[in-house]
Amino acid sequence: MGSDSPPNILIVEDEPIVVEVIERYLRREGYAVSVAADGAAGLARARESPPDLVVLDLMLPKLDGLEVCRLLRAESNVPIVLVTAKGEEADKILGLGLGADDYVVKPFSPGELVARIKAVLRRAQFAPSTDAGALRFGELRIIPRRRIAEVAGQEVELTPKEFDLLLHLARHPNQVFTREQLLDAVWDYEYVGEGSTVTVHVRRLREKIESDPVRPRWVKTVWGIGYKFAP
Repeated sequence: MGSDSPPNILIVEDEPIVVEVIERYLRREGYAVSVAADGAAGLARARESPPDLVVLDLMLPKLDGLEVCRLLRAESNVPIVLVTAKGEEADKILGLGLGADDYVVKPFSPGELVARIKAVLRRAQFAPSTDAGALRFGELRIIPRRRIAEVAGQEVELTPKEFDLLLHLARHPNQVFTREQLLDAVWDYEYVGEGSTVTVHVRRLREKIESDPVRPRWVKTVWGIGYKFAP
């Protein structure tokens, strides 16, 4: 967003009436607007011409909003406002740490959405640093906004799921999680999988951040139960 150009808002929504209303209100407020009617197109548009903020519906064809949110957050810090028809679902999404900045529940007032967009853009503009909110544990530093982890000042190459797993554990120090709880929190609350998925990711994570993966310092096994993060 240049100093002389208006913020560009990308609307990813498949309901034409909803798009029309949101677009009208945003243009009235002076924003530039682009639109995508499905998740795949929205992701492609965001990658080709990065917007200043994304208004992202959850129930989308081709690629659902959850996956679009995950992929966008893995690649950038673009502010994301989720749109959902279920308030309880939105609460759980934010709890999963997918990286959305705010959400609105359908049916919503266009004025409310515009107010939330303004607030999110304001926070993004005046954020003191992209390292704000970093977690530090001795030589280990986790920077949520940039989605990176560093050990002794050196960035560690983590996959999106490895990072999500580390961040979830680190945000709940000394709390023991079963494999099923980690599947639910890190992968997807509707994900159907086996605990071995967690085991494999924990092993790979240790190989990348621990000086001795056999005797880990941070990501510890609680035998018979699961894993915990030891700060």
